[in-house]
Formats: sequence, C-alpha cells, structure tokens
Amino acid sequence: MSILILGGGGMVGQKLARSLADHGLTGHEKSPVTLFDISFPETGAPGKQIRGSVTDPLALRRLAAARPEVIFHLASIVSGEAESDFELGWLTNMHSFWTLLEALRTEHLASGGRYRPRFVFTSSIAVFGGPYPDRIGDEFLSAPLTSYGAQKACNELMLTDFSRKGFVDGISIRLPTICVRPGKANKAASSFFSGIIREPLNGVEAILPVPDTVRHWHASPRAAVGFLRHAATMDLGQLHDRRALSMPGVSCTVAEQIEALRAIAGNNVVALIRSEPDETVQRIIEGWPRDFDTVRARKLGFAAESDFAEIIRIYLDDDLHRR
Repeated sequence: MSILILGGGGMVGQKLARSLADHGLTGHEKSPVTLFDISFPETGAPGKQIRGSVTDPLALRRLAAARPEVIFHLASIVSGEAESDFELGWLTNMHSFWTLLEALRTEHLASGGRYRPRFVFTSSIAVFGGPYPDRIGDEFLSAPLTSYGAQKACNELMLTDFSRKGFVDGISIRLPTICVRPGKANKAASSFFSGIIREPLNGVEAILPVPDTVRHWHASPRAAVGFLRHAATMDLGQLHDRRALSMPGVSCTVAEQIEALRAIAGNNVVALIRSEPDETVQRIIEGWPRDFDTVRARKLGFAAESDFAEIIRIYLDDDLHRR
C-alpha cells in the first residue's frame, strides 16, 4: 500500500511518517511513504522526500500520476497568515486542493474507475462561526468567520462531492488546536496556546496575547496522529455521505492551561508567562469555537485526551524529554 503525505515536512506530518515507519498503517505491513513539502528537517522521518509546493499544478499532477493508495493532506497556510495574505491563503489552501482532486479524478477515469484512493484531509474547527451554543454538535452550521475557515470549509465540500461521485474515498477530520507543539512558534493565531506551555518548560519567557478567560479546544500531536491513522483505515460507509467530522478534544480556558502547568512544573515555570495583549490575535480567536460534543466521532472510534494535564505530560514524554 503506497502512502502520500502532503505537508510531510511539518510537525504532524513528521510524527505521522515516523508512526507509519514503526508500525505500518494497519499495524502489520510496512508501506512505502512519500513525503511532499517545501522543506524537511535535517534529521527527518523515514520516507521518500519530494520538495515542492502545493501551488505548483505540475507537481500535484505528478504526485497523482503515481496513484498513491492513501493520501494524507496536511499542507496549508496557517490561520494568521491566511488572514493577513488573502491571495496566498486562497491559492495555497483552496485552489491547490481543487487542482489535486482534479488530477486524482483524471487518474480515476484513466484507470477505468479502478483507482479510487483513500483521501484524509485535515480540516479545522475554524469552519464554524458564532454565535455558538455551549457545545457544538454535529448538526451545527458551518459558517466560518475567517479566510482560513472559509478555505477549509470549501475543501470539505469539494472532497464530499468528489467522494459522492466515486473519484476518491475521502474524509475531512476537523482537528482541534494541536497542543503542545514542539519546536518554534509558527504564524498560526493559535500558536500561543502551545507557546505558554512549551517555552516555560524550556526555561524561556512566553507571551500571552489574550485574556486568560479565553476558552479553546485542544488535542495533542499524539492524538492527531491517531485521528489520521484511524481515518485512513476505518469503514467510511459508516459516515453515510456526511464526510466531515469534528474530532474529540479537551475544552479549557487559558487559566486552566496555566494551572495544569503549575501543578506539573511549579510556580517558577508559570512565572515565565507574561501577558501582552494583541488585538489582532484576540479578534481572530474570538471568532473560534470553544467546546464540542463529539459523540459521533467517539462512536466511530476516534479518541483524544481527557484533560489538559494529560496533554502536557504527552509533550514531556514525546518531545521535551526525548531531545
């Protein structure tokens, strides 16, 4: 079984590639993995590396022509950058998605309908817009309030339609904010959620740009890899053509994040967090959902952490203590 990871040089893509190298996709056989991204870490995960951009139609057509059996689509411009650079956000996050699906449809038709890859797309809770109920259920309207959310919502609809037509066998998984992310901060508006935990644990000052009353929805990188693996192997007939699904997570306030950090690492670590309000970040975050009822995803076998302290411990085990 051949596997393609678009965005394979990123944090989640690298963790997924390592998981596939260690365990295969089903836990038995090892499969050839191709990683596509604009760059890769110097000591990256195993797999064939191809450098390129999803904005390059020729590169996407070449990837589709190889007819990978499983495609993980993780590549995107992150939320803050998509909001500040309107044209680049739509080009990277939406137009390239259409180009890839069209290339896969061409391969499907050329194969006489035999080629129909499993396509796992990492969508986002940014597809939702307020006003919100206390907990967002599976019937809540997708009405994004940011360019990033609009781009993700468009892709969900395209993937559902291409799946309905039988060109691909797709599922969109709406990821919570992935926390605690190792490495350096990126341009995502949500980056500080990881920063206020990661930086203090590494002895570095962290900036908190929003009030500590802000509530948000989180899952660990380990949970994200589990979501992806399960989405690639589950029976998608269970979705009944409702192919976009909100993933489980932990809802907590920034204050609760900080108290979990205090309980694990102590007051001296927490003292490295400094409040510095940022109106742009606050405006973006205010438009995001805060809590979900994910009973459908859980019944289908998806699972995440039970509290934020568990998320911190996973960062300590998987990243901080392994450096």
